[in-house]
Amino acid sequence: MSPRLARSIVIATLRRIHGGELRIIEEGNEVVLGTPSSLVATVTIRDPRAWRAFLRGSFGLAASYRDGWWDCDDLVVLTRIAARNVHGLDRLRAWVAPVRSPVQRTARRVHAPTIGRSRRQIAAHYDLGNDLFALFLDDTMSYSAGLFESPDSTLYDASVAKLERVCRRLELRPDDHLLELGSGWGGLAVHAARTYGCRVTTTTISREQHALATGRVRAARLENRVTVLLQDYRELGGTYDKLVSIEMIEAVGWQFFDTYFRRCSELLAPHGAMLLQAITIDDRAYEVEKGGRSFTNTLIFPGGCLPSLEVIDRCVARETDMRPLDVEDMTMHYVRTLAAWRVRFAAATERLEELGYDERFRRLWGFYLCYSQGGFAERRIEVAQHLLAKPGFGERRGISASAPGRAFAAGAQHG
Repeated sequence: MSPRLARSIVIATLRRIHGGELRIIEEGNEVVLGTPSSLVATVTIRDPRAWRAFLRGSFGLAASYRDGWWDCDDLVVLTRIAARNVHGLDRLRAWVAPVRSPVQRTARRVHAPTIGRSRRQIAAHYDLGNDLFALFLDDTMSYSAGLFESPDSTLYDASVAKLERVCRRLELRPDDHLLELGSGWGGLAVHAARTYGCRVTTTTISREQHALATGRVRAARLENRVTVLLQDYRELGGTYDKLVSIEMIEAVGWQFFDTYFRRCSELLAPHGAMLLQAITIDDRAYEVEKGGRSFTNTLIFPGGCLPSLEVIDRCVARETDMRPLDVEDMTMHYVRTLAAWRVRFAAATERLEELGYDERFRRLWGFYLCYSQGGFAERRIEVAQHLLAKPGFGERRGISASAPGRAFAAGAQHG
């Protein structure tokens, strides 16, 4: 397809957008599309090949931006405008999904995240280098939504508040043995053991994370309380009082959501409880997204897939004997978290260059952070903490855990 024809198709599609104004500049000419709004983004076309790339969805959009074929004055705003107009595309993709189902079934067999494949996929992101993540994360090395308890909270404050919230909601105590699926860089394990006196077993399949987490445990002199494993969650044995998983389910793969929840339930004692912090996608988009080729599940998190709330509820009901106690929405906290990461990432350009992360890498990751922030701002994607309990959890606390419910904390809406 010629760039001219691709341009005609893209412009015709964009003429129907609403909820924002899009200005496109190419060779000195400007086209204004959309509706008057406080959301205004200007896209400058540097290379006509960008028009063909735009027809390839988010993958083409991100890859062409990485390669410098186009620029934008505000990628977060651009993503927000796109999110406001995506449901029409979702309906179209759902309509053609039956045609794609044989392809999806084949993909499930060929690309299912076996333990070996999962290790390679995790390494492609988390083993990019601990120095990279240290440049834009805070000192806790938390790579998940923080909890901003006040307008003046720093990124570090928000990360510590989130760690505290996790421990309090699990009602950790000194005689508990906590299992963490997805160690990150050891922040939660160290905090839980040091602050609450419990034992912690934490596991990751990233060698870089394992090395740093082990070093942090040693530096905190908590080797007698914290064990850091280099194992897949499917390889674990034993029984634990509490289980926590912070934004790890997104790497499990849609083929193994059932397995993930079943293993969590099997690893918990009859009186146990689980806290799951999960990024979720709109229920209406899940079926078409899980088998699609997006830039996030190819260029950023290979093999990743966001569950939907419906999928989580279905898996818990079908694969476990756990019951949902409450859900705390944290979506707007992620907007602030990502904004802070973006500022820190942009300020680290010189150091990133010194470490060997070239311009294409920096542009791609800048796009990823902006794309994520815009998605959360418009609630195309959301994040929440789900508290689940085994049948005996209430008995241990002296109350009944038989009545599930949903509670959204007032503090969760601070933006």
